[in-house]
Amino acid sequence: MNLRKGGMGYFWVLATVALTVYGQLAFKWRIDESGAFPTGGSERLEFAVRFLLDPWVISVFAAAFLASGTWAAALTRFELSFAYPFMALSFVLVLLFSALLFSEGVTAPKLIGVTLIVAGIVIGSQT
Repeated sequence: MNLRKGGMGYFWVLATVALTVYGQLAFKWRIDESGAFPTGGSERLEFAVRFLLDPWVISVFAAAFLASGTWAAALTRFELSFAYPFMALSFVLVLLFSALLFSEGVTAPKLIGVTLIVAGIVIGSQT
């Protein structure tokens, strides 16, 4: 594999992971800020419209759109079976950042699970 081609491929894969993680974290933040989902019909519609028009939520949709573009670029440089295991890095990063940003618990089962994910990435990325 051409190192230059592979190097850019890694850039596109990591950009996809970063955009995906950003989307998850920003979406969670805005959900937390929005409060409980209303029980009444008209309040639900108002809640949904207000939420979907939130600039941060719009940025989440933009990030998802950009992530699809960076993923397409990555796939021009790597086989899907090689690139896709790297997407599991999003699990690792979301676990870490959700603990830092939202004070979510990092339990032993979560750490074991993330360790298995990382092991899978290492094994799956072997050529």
